[in-house]
Amino acid sequence: MSVIQFKNVSKSFGEGTEATHVLKDIDLDVQEGEFLVLLGFSGTGKTTLINLMAGLEFPTKGSVSFKGKPIEGPGPERGVIFQSYSLMPWLTVHGNVMLALESVFPKMPKAEKEATVAKYVQMVGLSHAVTRRPAELSGGMRQRVNVARALAMNPEVLLLDEPLSALDALTRANLGDEIEAIWNADKKTCVLITNDVDEAILLADRIIALNPDGSLGEEFRVGLERPRDRSAMNHDETFKALRARVTTYLMDVGIEAKAEGIRQLPNVTAIHNMDPEAPNAVVEAAKSKLDEKYLEFSHIHKIYPTPKGPLTVVEDFDLNLKKGEFISLIGHSGCGKSTVLTMTAGLNAISKGGIILDGKEVVEADPERAVVFQSPNLFPWLTTKENVAIGVDKVYPKASRAERQDVVEYYLERVGLGDAIDKSAADMSNGMRQRVGIARAFALSPKLLLLDEPFGMLDSLTRWELQEVLMEVWDRTKVTAICVTHDVDEAILLADRVVMMTNGPQATIGKITEVDLPRPRTRKALLEHPDYYHYREEVLNFLDEYEHGAKPKPKAADVDAPKAVAAE
Repeated sequence: MSVIQFKNVSKSFGEGTEATHVLKDIDLDVQEGEFLVLLGFSGTGKTTLINLMAGLEFPTKGSVSFKGKPIEGPGPERGVIFQSYSLMPWLTVHGNVMLALESVFPKMPKAEKEATVAKYVQMVGLSHAVTRRPAELSGGMRQRVNVARALAMNPEVLLLDEPLSALDALTRANLGDEIEAIWNADKKTCVLITNDVDEAILLADRIIALNPDGSLGEEFRVGLERPRDRSAMNHDETFKALRARVTTYLMDVGIEAKAEGIRQLPNVTAIHNMDPEAPNAVVEAAKSKLDEKYLEFSHIHKIYPTPKGPLTVVEDFDLNLKKGEFISLIGHSGCGKSTVLTMTAGLNAISKGGIILDGKEVVEADPERAVVFQSPNLFPWLTTKENVAIGVDKVYPKASRAERQDVVEYYLERVGLGDAIDKSAADMSNGMRQRVGIARAFALSPKLLLLDEPFGMLDSLTRWELQEVLMEVWDRTKVTAICVTHDVDEAILLADRVVMMTNGPQATIGKITEVDLPRPRTRKALLEHPDYYHYREEVLNFLDEYEHGAKPKPKAADVDAPKAVAAE
């Protein structure tokens, strides 16, 4: 039976030539009891579509109905869980859930209300925190309150507007599992919008992609048996094939082909790189000495003073990188990944040990080590070109003004911003700003590129696009690079080796996996490679082990062995 039905629905905002067309000619039937996932890039109209279901927006053309009757506004039969928590800060967990219940069922007996609140608070695992207020809860716990509140209203349809996107990967996975368990127990009709392909496949009966023009795209039926275990899916051929199909479709319709500019990179040398006129003998001697140990971490420790005594955050981090090698650094939140990166950048003092880059000890920040942070920290009053030029003007002192401009424009073209060089940073999306950050880092011609979760604030599909951009530009430069990430697929896509860190405090290297996959790499090619899921399983197994409280073991003598090395 059809619960929600769209008939030839289009939605625009504004009028005439100023109109913005968001949804186009939508025909959709949501079946009773199904778990439907709407999947697409940011800006494809996913939220507008779910707002039409909730009665928060109305179609410009066509009709939206619930059980055959036009939707004329919000109703208790359609419960909505938004990305933001919208909790009353002065109320406890109990109070927030009770408030929703009282608004929908004012005549329900008090004892029944209390039992209902207790039931759903327990269902989302918050019985121990029932008297806490939102300020005392983590982001994941606040979203659990949101889920309990929606369920307590006993809606016939649960509408989930990216409810997990603001959460860290581990919390997101756990709450996703709980939502599936709740749906499976009550068999409510669920509609979820997301940009995460794995999340979609694990939860959905049916996935519908949204195209960039606001029309409905391909439909994918998910025939996997429930319950769906995340680890087991890594061995499931049906899951792998579906994952590849969905990913390929979204990339084909959502990621435009990168423009290949005709501009040539001028032959100029950054101030921190070797003089190009140096004798060949000097160049060759430097290569033979440093190429194998271009970057050396020698028993690095980071210790912070606390009122209870010294706290060792990172302990005995010992690693060598070859020149031109790309390393991914992965581990659970709080394992010291970013601490290692900021020490390498010279932004955080080393407590014990030392870091040597190209034969020179790292002491303080230097443009020879370019950093791309999660937020690119652009000057909002400057244009794209001006933001990149600030660093370029300093590191190419011998280049002419025209040559420096060519360097700026070359890298902006490489990251797909050739047509936006005069756009103000204040007018850019998060994805565009991060492209500028990447261009700015490469334009410095650094000896070392440091990336601290550079795509962590972006939706999954925008991350894919920028990962491809990063790989394309890195393949041209072969700069030595370290990327801190919590995304397993990102770690494997980018790296020559994945370095896995144990949980903090006293975090250290627990395992290293060499990723022997051909370059240049693309996400599509990776999904088709027979070894990809083997590498994925190695990293997932390590993270799963430490999620459940594993402790560091004594380190192996050689953490730089070329194959997977577990600490012995």
